[in-house]
Amino acid sequence: MIDQLAAIYIRFKNLEEQLGNPEIITDTNRFTKVNKEYGKLKPIADTYLVYKDLLDNIEMSEEMRKDPDPEMREMAQMEYDDLREKKETMDEDIKVMLIPKDPEDERDIIMEIRSGAGGDEAAIFAGDLFDMYKRYCEGRGWKIEMVDENEGTSGGYSKLVFEVQGDDVYSSLKFESGVHRVQRVPRTESQGRVHTSAATVAVLAKMEEEDININKSEIKIDTFRASGAGGQHVNKTESAIRITHLPTGIVSESQDGRSQHKNKEIAMAQLYRRIKDAADSAAAAEQSANRKSLVGSGDRSEKIRTYNYPQNRVTDHRINLTLHSLDKIVAGGLDPVIEGLQVAENATKLQEGAGV
Repeated sequence: MIDQLAAIYIRFKNLEEQLGNPEIITDTNRFTKVNKEYGKLKPIADTYLVYKDLLDNIEMSEEMRKDPDPEMREMAQMEYDDLREKKETMDEDIKVMLIPKDPEDERDIIMEIRSGAGGDEAAIFAGDLFDMYKRYCEGRGWKIEMVDENEGTSGGYSKLVFEVQGDDVYSSLKFESGVHRVQRVPRTESQGRVHTSAATVAVLAKMEEEDININKSEIKIDTFRASGAGGQHVNKTESAIRITHLPTGIVSESQDGRSQHKNKEIAMAQLYRRIKDAADSAAAAEQSANRKSLVGSGDRSEKIRTYNYPQNRVTDHRINLTLHSLDKIVAGGLDPVIEGLQVAENATKLQEGAGV
């Protein structure tokens, strides 16, 4: 572990030198990239120095335990025990710090929310989910940009698509993909009965053009007129985009955006994801190519999270986490849920790394 930290520290010092290089300072793109990596490695570099100092002190106290003076040996033993305890705590913290990061964690996202089973109440719930995510993003200083929205007949949305831009967006919101279920008395219910409705959420990491290593001669781009409800632009301009990757036959399309440029951006992100999954495994490709594999069918029985309003309860079924603070969570206080999911993900990675 100390060797890993030392290697990262060397890289950190190298980046520090680069930040003082006039050639890099004057190159905005390169400077931004170097500075970003420097900022991410700084906590690990600082931890390395503290850890190295701790190991040196443990070595010194071990020597002092050999002192012929009984009093000195006793003091040295007490210090040694205290330092070993600190080392055990730091070891666990460092293991988490050294977990390989998902390279997509830093990316912006495209998020889609659709109403599922439950009629008008499902559309209202989809709108509530959007409000929850909007407040959460605003609290993090992230920017939201609407791509497309179809309003429900009694409020909320039958579907809405939006982008979220900021630092490490995907690392937090990637867990939101799936079916969200709500249990409450709908505004449209006259008898006061609790209903169960659902909405689906899909989260896609946004890819920049330079990140997508696809030969342009191997893709075919078609434009067509968007169909279905979606605003003034539908059926008037050929803004919808279909992209075919010729070597694999993988197809992606988008008609959610109000411009050809935005639809091309979304379709390319989808295409990259599908090609990447295909390279990882044929099974993953088959699942990812089908939207239902990502978010389910929208049926009430399929769920990742339940929002129970009468009991002020939110349950994330993937990690068996139950919180009696629904009011705070739907107001944008998603941190306890997201942190729980991140801890679970890190625990899984640690087990895999240990060969468990």
